[in-house]
Amino acid sequence: MTLALIAQTAIHGLRNRLGKPYCNGDANHLAKYLFFALEGDVRVKKDRIVVTYYNAPTRERLKACYMDLPRKLEKENIDPRIPSLYNYKLDSRFY
Repeated sequence: MTLALIAQTAIHGLRNRLGKPYCNGDANHLAKYLFFALEGDVRVKKDRIVVTYYNAPTRERLKACYMDLPRKLEKENIDPRIPSLYNYKLDSRFY
């Protein structure tokens, strides 16, 4: 149940950051036009887990929100390390 709540919170934040049409669509719309369209891979580089997305819809909006996330969090005085991921920092790349 806790993981479901965390997922809902993360998706809510994503929808708000992406704006229209994602903030107004239902779960099926979000899944079909955003999540099912994502392709990528996950790698560990130094102190980061880097998630690379290929052909992401609304790539520029996603880049603005999630690319170089550790630096953005540090700028807001938030520790970017994630304890449940062995204190790695999560970062994203979009191609």
